[in-house]
Amino acid sequence: MNRRALILSVLAVGAAGFGSAAWYATRPASTAEVSTVDSTFAQALIRPHSPILGPKDAPVTIVEFFDPACEACRAFHPIVKDIMKEHADTVRVVIRYTPLHGETSEVAVRILEAARAQGKFEEVLNFILWSQPQWASHGKMNSDVLYRMAISAGLDQETARTQMQAPQTTRVLQQDLADVKTVGVRKTPTFFVNGKPLERFGEAELRALVATEVAAVKG
Repeated sequence: MNRRALILSVLAVGAAGFGSAAWYATRPASTAEVSTVDSTFAQALIRPHSPILGPKDAPVTIVEFFDPACEACRAFHPIVKDIMKEHADTVRVVIRYTPLHGETSEVAVRILEAARAQGKFEEVLNFILWSQPQWASHGKMNSDVLYRMAISAGLDQETARTQMQAPQTTRVLQQDLADVKTVGVRKTPTFFVNGKPLERFGEAELRALVATEVAAVKG
C-alpha cells in the first residue's frame, strides 16, 4: 500500500465516526464565551489517553485544545514549549485533539496517534507543525507531504498503517470531539491552566496565567 492509498483508506474509515465534525465546525456560535469550568467538566478536560508533553507529575497542567492544521496552533507551539522550559519540571501540557479542519485535521491526528503509539509523538508533532504550510495551505491537504514529514521524524510506515486505522484511534478521536462540545471549545488553540480558562487569548495572557499557577503551587 502506497502513502496515498493509505491516507485514502484512513479517510474512509474515519468518515462515519466523524460526520458530526463538519457540523460542529460550521454551526452558529453562541454569544457566550467559555469563562468558567464547572467541576463536572474536569473529566472532559483530561482523558487517560491524552498525550502529555513534559513531566507527567508536574503540578501545573496546561490543557491545549489543538488542531494540527490550525495556523494559530502552529504559531503557539514554540511559545508553549518556551513556557515549559521557563518553568522546568513544574509545567506539563496535555493535548486534546480538536479536528475542526475536516479531513485534513483528521488524517494529521491519526498520524499523531500512530506516532504516540510508537513513542514518537513529540518528534512527529514538531515535524508536521513545521511543515504545516506545505500540507495544509489554505485548508487544502497534501497527504504525501504530511505523511513524508511524519516518516522523516521517525514514524515507522509499516506499523503506522495499522495504527492509523485502528478502532482505538477512532475512539480517541470521537471522545476528544465529544469533550470539545462538553467544554464548549469553538476555536483553536484554546487553553486551560489547572482547570482555569484563558479568559483573554494571547501570549502574554497565557504566560501570566501559568506564572500565577506556578507561584500558587510553590507557595
